Amino acid sequence: MFEALFSLIAATGLLLGSPGPAPLALAASGATFGVKKSTGFLVGILLGLCVAIVGATAGVAALYSAWPEARLAVQICGALYIGYIAIKIATASVLDRDQSTAARPPSLLDGFIFNLLNPKAYAAFLAIFSQFLLPIEESGFSYVATGLVCLVVAAVVDFTWLCLGGSLRPLFHKPKQARVIRVSFALLMVAAVLFVFLR
Repeated sequence: MFEALFSLIAATGLLLGSPGPAPLALAASGATFGVKKSTGFLVGILLGLCVAIVGATAGVAALYSAWPEARLAVQICGALYIGYIAIKIATASVLDRDQSTAARPPSLLDGFIFNLLNPKAYAAFLAIFSQFLLPIEESGFSYVATGLVCLVVAAVVDFTWLCLGGSLRPLFHKPKQARVIRVSFALLMVAAVLFVFLR
């Protein structure tokens, strides 16, 4: 059981912690708006992840196999929404002396919709549940326990990305550096989405 748990934690950390749309958006939001103001966005992303976990266990793969156009529609909606968040981050105002910004940070609802439409989240959980399901006799409890472990790992990984972005915040008092960092994060988010489409 310990080996299975360790494997699950490692796989979840690698799959959800790799630089994809959600980690990059959290880092960008932390750098642009600060960790405290981005907490709602983080909570929304984790709530969206809960839906992805339930969706993966409820057979999203079967739905996508039966209706491939449903998968494409979700991917397109997700890509457009991730693009919207990227633009919001890239065009945020430079910090003033009071360390506030004119633009509003992404909200809890933004985070929820973001991960609800994030194809990487569903793909990650389909892989996790097919390869790293905890070996518990009761099948239902096995899925619940695996999902809870995944959610805890995701919370730690996502909070780490948010804090890493927040550590760049002092650079945002310099307009040129702030613009370069924000636009770089936004372009990386778009590149992560394109990578999913081109695979």
